[in-house]
Amino acid sequence: MHRMLSVIVVTLTLSTGSVAAPSAVYKEPLDAKTLDTIRSDFGELMQLANRHDFNALHEMFWQSPSALLVAKSAIPSEGNWAGFWGNEAIDQKLHDIGTSGPVVLRPDYSKFRVVGLTKDVAQSYAPVDITVSYAGQDGTPKPFLMLINWIKIDEDWKVASEIILPVPPAPAAKK
Repeated sequence: MHRMLSVIVVTLTLSTGSVAAPSAVYKEPLDAKTLDTIRSDFGELMQLANRHDFNALHEMFWQSPSALLVAKSAIPSEGNWAGFWGNEAIDQKLHDIGTSGPVVLRPDYSKFRVVGLTKDVAQSYAPVDITVSYAGQDGTPKPFLMLINWIKIDEDWKVASEIILPVPPAPAAKK
C-alpha cells in the first residue's frame, strides 16, 4: 500500500510539475498611494537622522518592546553589531550614535524599493552611504544596506525594525 501511494505521488508530481505549486501571480497587498506614503516616510526618517532629531526619530518607531534596531555596537560583549530591542534601547543607541560626531546618511533612492507583505506590514530596502565616527568608525562614508520593516498603527506607518548592515569590501583581485 505504501509503495502504491508513493508511485501515485511521484506520478502526479511528474505529470503536473508539482503537487502544490505556488501561484506564479503576485498581488501587491498595498495600493500605490500607500507605497508612496512609505517611500515618503523613509525620506523623512533619513532627514530626521541627518538632523539628529531624536524626539522625532522616536515617534517614527513602533512603540513596542518588540521594536528592533540592528546597528554597530560599542560594547565588545555585544559583538561588533547587535540588536537593540524596545524603544528605550533604540532611543539610547540612536542618541549614542548621533552624539558621537557627524552622522550623514545618503540613500541611493534609485535603488530604493518598498513592497507590501500584508495590508499592515511592508518592507523597504535601500543601499545607503553612511558617514559616522561611532564605535571606532573613522568618519569616512561607507556603504550599508538598510532593511526596514514597517507596520501600520492606526493610520500611520511606523518602523518595526531597522536593520543596518555594512557592505563588506569586494575581495581583492587575484593576480
